[in-house]
Amino acid sequence: MQAVVFDGTLRLVTDYPEPPLRPHEAIIQPHLIGICNTDVEITRGYMGFRGVLGHEFVGTVIACADPAWQGKRVVGEINAACFACAVCLRGDISHCPNRTTLGIDRRDGAMATAFSLPMACLHEVPASVPDSAAVFVEPLAAALEILEQSHLRPTERVAVVGDGKLGAMIVQVLRLPGNDVTLFGRHPERWGLFEQQGITCLPSTADVQHQFDVVVDCTGQPAGLATARRLVRPRGRLILKSTFHADSQLNLTMLVVDEVQLIGSRCGPFAPALRLLERNLIATEPLIAGRFALADALSAFAATVGTLKILLEVSP
Repeated sequence: MQAVVFDGTLRLVTDYPEPPLRPHEAIIQPHLIGICNTDVEITRGYMGFRGVLGHEFVGTVIACADPAWQGKRVVGEINAACFACAVCLRGDISHCPNRTTLGIDRRDGAMATAFSLPMACLHEVPASVPDSAAVFVEPLAAALEILEQSHLRPTERVAVVGDGKLGAMIVQVLRLPGNDVTLFGRHPERWGLFEQQGITCLPSTADVQHQFDVVVDCTGQPAGLATARRLVRPRGRLILKSTFHADSQLNLTMLVVDEVQLIGSRCGPFAPALRLLERNLIATEPLIAGRFALADALSAFAATVGTLKILLEVSP
């Protein structure tokens, strides 16, 4: 089958083995697959991953042991847990030490004609949510994880650093409690949608310091983390959503002096993300910068530079 593989070089192959049907798993034919910054970072060495890329998808179940899932249109959580270890038994399955992660860690991803994922990871997509919105569920869930981890008071001032793919989800989510939200970025041509939603947009170089109660870094760059640190007030919260293949020079001593809470934030809840899309509370269509056939995946990766979401389409 066709697959987008990284083995030290990003390649499209046409003879990749089809996934076997494993116990408790489903074979899924993707319709749309999003190219995430994490996919790009993997090609730079992040996680040392080798295999099929891709973890943002919407598709159809074409084979599984449970007939109830057969033919369902689904999205899927990316962490495949063991459900047997102490971490899983306490309910913290996204941190299972035995987990594999779709297209990121020891599990082939969705950028292929077909791929495998445990049925426990699957969520059926409501009929009213189109594929072009459902493909955003994974990053939207990651944005919702901020609210899951840390209570956001509607009176708190919030800053999001990074006007890229993930930042576009996060600012839309964090505006929902009624907060005053400011987006700091480098792409003013993207800001129209967010300004229409009542979000203030400023350049990352704006002379603003220590004014925000909660600051989220989603830039994927060490410089973005430095900007986020500059913005957060003493005793504020600094939330890290970025994953990138680089070292950080963050001054931990001053975090202690300023008593800043540092919160790492990763994957989030899919069911609320689907509800937000079903209720049309999150705009996704304006974020799509281009669509490419799976066979044109290398051109698609090249097109991610300086754009928002690039999607890969898989023909049935």
